[in-house]
Amino acid sequence: MSLRDAIDNFYERLVLDAIDATRQETDTADYLTDVMCVALNRLPARYYRHTIDMMFYLADEELREMKQKSLAAVKQARDFVSEHQRD
Repeated sequence: MSLRDAIDNFYERLVLDAIDATRQETDTADYLTDVMCVALNRLPARYYRHTIDMMFYLADEELREMKQKSLAAVKQARDFVSEHQRD
């Protein structure tokens, strides 16, 4: 296993959850991939090694705030990607 494979960014999971919560029938995989990239670029990285450690040490209020930031970033990313799509 490489060092890169040993860590993850917690915001990736939260952004995926926010994308699922805002998914529309017309969303394509390419569009959602672009949305994810734009949203993640607007959020700080929050790396962890073991999911259990992240969940154990993360305060409820902090998790709630991270989820809100993720949802806001996804909504902004959807607008941005929609406005900048190539036809």
